[in-house]
Formats: sequence, structure tokens, C-alpha cells
Amino acid sequence: MLRYFNKRLIGIIPILFFVSIFIFLFVHLIPGDPARLVAGPDATLDDVNAVRKELGLDKPLYTQYVNFMTNIVHGNFGLSLKTKRPVLTEISERFMPTFWLTLWSMIWAYLFGQIVGVISATKRNKWQDYLGMFGAIAGISLPSFWLGLMLIQFFSVHLGWFPTGGLDSWKSYILPSITLGAGEAAFIARFSRSSLMDVLNEDYIRTGRAKGLKESGVVWGHALKNSMIPVVTMAGLQFGFLLGGSIVIETVFSWPGLGRLLIDSVSFRDYPVIQAEMLLFSLEFILINLLVDLIYGLLNPQIRYE
Repeated sequence: MLRYFNKRLIGIIPILFFVSIFIFLFVHLIPGDPARLVAGPDATLDDVNAVRKELGLDKPLYTQYVNFMTNIVHGNFGLSLKTKRPVLTEISERFMPTFWLTLWSMIWAYLFGQIVGVISATKRNKWQDYLGMFGAIAGISLPSFWLGLMLIQFFSVHLGWFPTGGLDSWKSYILPSITLGAGEAAFIARFSRSSLMDVLNEDYIRTGRAKGLKESGVVWGHALKNSMIPVVTMAGLQFGFLLGGSIVIETVFSWPGLGRLLIDSVSFRDYPVIQAEMLLFSLEFILINLLVDLIYGLLNPQIRYE
């Protein structure tokens, strides 16, 4: 497995190279002139040109890209055009709020979705199954921004139990994590139900039942572990997407995370921050995919990596 892990790590380098080209070109296609925004609304054309030259935006795109990659190799992502602070400082301050919000959202979503999926699969075509799948469909269908606003209106405005936004204490995580995890819990419940139903029809499950094993032992001791592989795949990919910054949720709850930073950076055409964040999101997604592949080996010892 170590050899496989090392090969995958080496394979990340060319992937990130092509991703960096795409990100660089995409960022420069965003309408608007960052030099004009930096110089200010009252700046003259000469002032704007001077700022553009200072930022290196007057050079050809290929030259700008070479400078961009050279700086990255040296661990330098530049300065934010908006705050004049190092980009890595801006991102590091916003990373942990997004990480913890995503982690708590995925923990409760996975546990809740897995339980609902198991109950629905074992009580197929009964009221428990119908209730669980109705809740899953509702969780997928409800727009996250609407759910967040409704939770704020009821639990924050009317009851006063939780803050309406920002990050002040552990209570600040409750409503955003529920909003962020609602759709993921619904997806996990549906995937878990479908996967477990397939496993329950396998021959070894029928053999276990024929030997007199209790149904709870068959489900929790044998079927559940084998049914978790596609669920882990989906949950891992979703974690990668959420960690990339849930822009809508962070905007609704005024969350000081990466998603909110990306929105602010795009509005200001802050090229260095946008490029660094998108590269970070790509690297996170690749590493999470690698982690999911390694977890396969723990769930199913028959899987061997070469």
C-alpha cells in the first residue's frame, strides 16, 4: 500500500500543473480590471497604468503565468490586492473555521444518514422506509439558503437560542452545520439504503440467516461493513466539495471562512487570493480522493493496491 500511496502522491504533481493553467486562465477571464479597483474610483488613467505595472498585469499572460508558478514553487503566493497582506495569511486565518464547520456537518450528516438508510433498508416498504425516504427527498429538495434563513428566523430571531451569524462560540456552529449537512445527510441516507439492500440479497447473508443468526447481527455485523464502500466514496467526495468552501452557507451566516473569502476576492478581482484558494481546493479534493481509496483497504481486506 505504501508503494501505491507514493505513486499517487507523485501523480498529483502533473495534475496540479494542468489545474494551475486552467485556474490562471479562468481568473484572468473574470470581467473587470483589478488595477482600477486597487487605484480607486477617482484615479486617473496614468494612476491605473502605474498600478497595473506595479502588479505585473501589463506583461503578457505567459510571462505572468511563469512568474505565478515560480512564486508558488518558492512558497510565495503573493500579496492580497485588497488587504495588502500575504495570501497565505489570509487563507490560513479562514481555513480552520471552514474546516471545523465542514467536519461537524459531515459527522452528523454521516451518522444520521447512515442510521436512516439502515432503518429504511431493513424496514423496506414499511412506514419507517417511507418516512425516511420522504425526509431524504425533502433534504435534497430544500434550497440550502432558504433552510438557513428559516433556521435563523425560528431559532435565532424568535427563540434567541443561537446567534444569527458570525463565529463567537460553539453555538455559532449549530445552525450552519445543520444547514450545510442537511443535503449531505439526505444523499447518504439514500446511498446507504440502496447499497445495504443490494448486500442483503447476497448469498452469504442468506447463509447467515439460515444458520440462525439474529437479524441485527446479520445487518450490523456482516452486511453493513460491505455496504459502506460506495457510501464512503460519496461521503468523501462531498467532504471535498464542502471543504472547498460552501459559499451560500457562509454568506447566509456571515461565516468567516474560505467560501466568504472567495466571494469577497472575486468581487475585488483579487487575483492572488482567488488563484491560491482554487489551487488549495483542488489539492484538498485530490488528497481526499486518495484517503478514500486507502479507507477501501480497511473496509474490505480483499482490496489490494499495486
